[in-house]
Amino acid sequence: MRMPPLILASASPRRAELLRQIGLEFTIVPAQLPEVHPQELTAQEVSQINAYRKARAVAKRHPDSLVLGADTLVHLDNVLFGKPASLTEAYQMIEQLQGRTHNVVTAICLLHWRERRQRIFAENTAVTFRPFDAVLIRKYLAKVDPLDKAGAYAIQEQGEILIEKIAGSYSNVVGLPVERLKTELAAWEAPLPPCAPSASNPP
Repeated sequence: MRMPPLILASASPRRAELLRQIGLEFTIVPAQLPEVHPQELTAQEVSQINAYRKARAVAKRHPDSLVLGADTLVHLDNVLFGKPASLTEAYQMIEQLQGRTHNVVTAICLLHWRERRQRIFAENTAVTFRPFDAVLIRKYLAKVDPLDKAGAYAIQEQGEILIEKIAGSYSNVVGLPVERLKTELAAWEAPLPPCAPSASNPP
């Protein structure tokens, strides 16, 4: 079974670069949807909802393509950290994370509208920040634009300033768990067994 044309429903240059690194051919069609953050849901649930919403918005316009929607969230206990709206908010986020271990969850939705087939999954990585002071936070923010990054930081951009260690997928923290994605895409291409349902129907 041949995989249909792949569309990345994201404007993230980091996600695009990760897809190129694993040899995938794709086009970019950003979903251009506001992300939702219902406070009563877990970070994994929220990221899965946003990944699905992004994939669905693009798949409806490109029904014969396989659309990849993704969403990354940082969370500490029950507090979600999305993209900061200002440098002040970015400073506050990093200050709250310093000296502690938080989690980064990236959800992916693979959706083919014509075949009414979808797959949604998420990966978690634990990230431990070093203890540091206000001077180091300002030093980091002077080097990196934090406003398009969940949690106000990027592991691949001066991340060594903040990060002491990680447990889990590095690429997941960047924005796309490529190890899991390769497994899921291989399963997508595999022939379905006789009489098996093709997939759950997109709502």
